[in-house]
Order: sequence, then structure tokens, then C-alpha cells
Amino acid sequence: MVFKKLLGALGVGGPAVDTVLSTPVVQPGGVLQGQVNLTGGTVEADIAGITLTLVARVEIEHEEGESTGLYPFARYSVTPPLHLAPGENRSIPFAFPVPYETPITAIAGQHLTGMALGVRTEVDISGALDKGDSDPLGVEPLPVQRRLLDAFLALGFRFRSADLEAGHIRGTAQSLPFYQEIEFAAAPQYAHACNSVEVTFLTTADRVDVILEADKRGGMFHSGRDVIKHHTVEHSAANQDLTSLVDGWIRSAL
Repeated sequence: MVFKKLLGALGVGGPAVDTVLSTPVVQPGGVLQGQVNLTGGTVEADIAGITLTLVARVEIEHEEGESTGLYPFARYSVTPPLHLAPGENRSIPFAFPVPYETPITAIAGQHLTGMALGVRTEVDISGALDKGDSDPLGVEPLPVQRRLLDAFLALGFRFRSADLEAGHIRGTAQSLPFYQEIEFAAAPQYAHACNSVEVTFLTTADRVDVILEADKRGGMFHSGRDVIKHHTVEHSAANQDLTSLVDGWIRSAL
């Protein structure tokens, strides 16, 4: 993955910046690596700093309805102030951790519809900040997250969509300003009781908190409603078949 931009907005003859990700696909809590390549323009440049920002497309609910916007959720400085001479070439390597709550964008190489994450390069030249464009970033699930998703598929749930919602889930230790919802259509054995199930992972270095939201069907004497349940799974559970565990979660919610 490569991002190239001539920083013309910061002055004629400005430097060119080429950000290369050597790990364009990572896992939550993993390390993003690459290098920022600088090429001096026709004039010298004093660069106050270069920052890489992780951004995500997030859905925002408001009184007028719903809209989408880019949310920055992690920032890393990759270089102290430096002076770049005309025509000078310089490469700046970087390596920094991705937050454990970083949402998943793909499973086994298959992109999740609705997900968009990127790495934005910000260059500060003489106090003028150029944010440029974002380099796409792929995030594969951690082993225990993959086990849980496999369990839903094994039970007959069908993947519908995934999105990011701005806000905080009550009663959790969520750290990012948004959370991911992975929606599944109900498996046949649960279809009489619910329409769909949404899964949210709030992951730390020690465990994964799983929030299930079941769209429970109404009956003759009651209306339909959402049922929300919280569960916790250790990373070591990645070595187990979690199908029966997830089945128990669903039956308890319904």
C-alpha cells in the first residue's frame, strides 16, 4: 500500500511524501510497520513533524437522521523536527501498536461490507498542516474473535453487514469513541424468536468482551424488543470450539 502526494498546497516546490505500509493487514493489538519516504522539492523545507493517524468511517446519529464521518482514533508521531534540503531523499521507518479495539475489516481475506479504515499521513511544514489522503488498512480478527465468528456461522447464522456506530456502550470499559456492530441474520433454529443478532467485540490484551444484541420478535401479548447481553472470553479460548458456548448465549438471550 502506497500513498504519494506532492505537498504543493504548502508552497510551490515543496517536498513529496510517499508512505509505504509493509503490514497493510494487521490484527487488533498488532504492530503497524512501514516507512515514510521524503523527497525534497526545489526549495528547502523545515518539517516540524510527521504524524500517522488511524481513521475510520463512522455512522453518526443525530436529530436530522444519520450521517457518516471520518473519526481519528489513534495518532503516532514518526519523526522529530527535521530540515529537508532540495532534492534530498530520506526514509523514516515506523512501527507502532494498533489499539485492541480496532474494528475488523476482513475475515479470511474477505472484506466486510460497510467497513473502511485508513492510515492518514499528516505533514507539518512551517506550521501549515497537510493531511493528504488515507492509505487503506485491513484488519483481520484475532484467533479468539475468529473462533467466535466461526461459531455463529456453524450455528447457521448468515452475515449481513458491519458498521461503526459513534458513541459508547453503557456498562463497558470501551475506550474508542465508536464501536463495531457485526450483524447476522438469525439461524433457522432461532428464527421463530429473533430476526437478527448483532455482535460487538471490545477487546483488551487479556480478554474479549462480547456484547450481543438480539432483535427479539414480538408475540401475541408483547411487542418485539432488543435484548442485550454481555459476555467475556479469554484469549486462550481460541484453542476451543466455541459453538456450544455461543449457542448457550443465544438461547439465554431469547
